[in-house]
Amino acid sequence: MMWYDGGWGWGGWFFMALFMVLFWALVIAGVVVLVRHLAAGHRGHQGGPPSSGEPGWGSRRAEDLLAERFARGEIDEDEYKRRLALLREHR
Repeated sequence: MMWYDGGWGWGGWFFMALFMVLFWALVIAGVVVLVRHLAAGHRGHQGGPPSSGEPGWGSRRAEDLLAERFARGEIDEDEYKRRLALLREHR
């Protein structure tokens, strides 16, 4: 009984092994990208807005952002105080 070679010889086995390695590398890379994407989505997420029992949660966040800008030196003290007073005035 003779085995049918298909004409590829050892080259067929080489390409089959190469494509199998490439296939699994793509599958693993896809899983890594998916996990990183999902993790990045939750990293910056601090939850939804507080319950309706917490008035002014939006202005509190604005004050926090303003304080961060002042701490980084993006705005000076006079501008910080002016904007903080404006935020608190419109609460």
